[in-house]
Amino acid sequence: MAWFKRERTPLQMPPEEERRVRTEGLFAKCEDCKNIIWKKELESNCQVCPKCGYHFRINARQRLALLLDEATCREFDGHLRSSDPLQFTDRKNYRERLDQAAQATGLNEAVVNGEGTLEGHPVVCACMEYEFIGGSMGSVVGEKITRAIERSLETGHSLIIVSASGGARMMEGVLSLMQMAKISAALGQLHERRIPYVSILTNPTTGGVTASFAMLGDLNIAEPRALIGFAGPRVIEQTIRQKLPEGFQQSEFLVEHGMLDAVLERKEIKPFLADWFSFATGR
Repeated sequence: MAWFKRERTPLQMPPEEERRVRTEGLFAKCEDCKNIIWKKELESNCQVCPKCGYHFRINARQRLALLLDEATCREFDGHLRSSDPLQFTDRKNYRERLDQAAQATGLNEAVVNGEGTLEGHPVVCACMEYEFIGGSMGSVVGEKITRAIERSLETGHSLIIVSASGGARMMEGVLSLMQMAKISAALGQLHERRIPYVSILTNPTTGGVTASFAMLGDLNIAEPRALIGFAGPRVIEQTIRQKLPEGFQQSEFLVEHGMLDAVLERKEIKPFLADWFSFATGR
């Protein structure tokens, strides 16, 4: 039969790259328990490891999306950016650092302001972005947080500040340090008006941020195992020449010693705040 005599073309094996199953970007490794987690499972669990409860770091816009009701968030003051007032240079020019941080995060500064509703309660939020120069507090971060407080004063809406910071930004010197007093003074006006202020401390919250607005909330809460403190434990041990207790400067240690009101899992924060705002505002 004719088809037995046909010349057969040998099968071509696909290139080796195409034969491999590509899994890049599909899985993440937990930094605590070292288990491999499917990223979709991680996303559905608020970026918390389902095996050990480790809280992965999330960015400022993800934080806003978790706190505020869907389609209610309106960002403001996103155009503000540092002008490098001291013309600071170390191993890199400060302007270059700002440009690199902006390119990496898509933000102009280390805080994102937004307003919307939380389970129907109108709120103003300021969420810090640790990936922008370590979430450090410079003059523009201080200005944006102060403007968020002023927005609360104008509208009468409750204020939420989510801290994630290494402290004051050294590249701006005393202009950075004065933001501690500036923000604290603005929060004093909020307190006089009896407008609720909730401070959420995440990993890490240290330095001048801890020493000012992060600990001034009517309600101070934190995520599990968050590092919270002013100076680092090594500096403290060298200064006082004593060994620090186990878990020192972790959120659980702080709540046991009266420095925080509660330590909450990430997915518990929104419903907890909804109940608290109902109690605090009578709505």
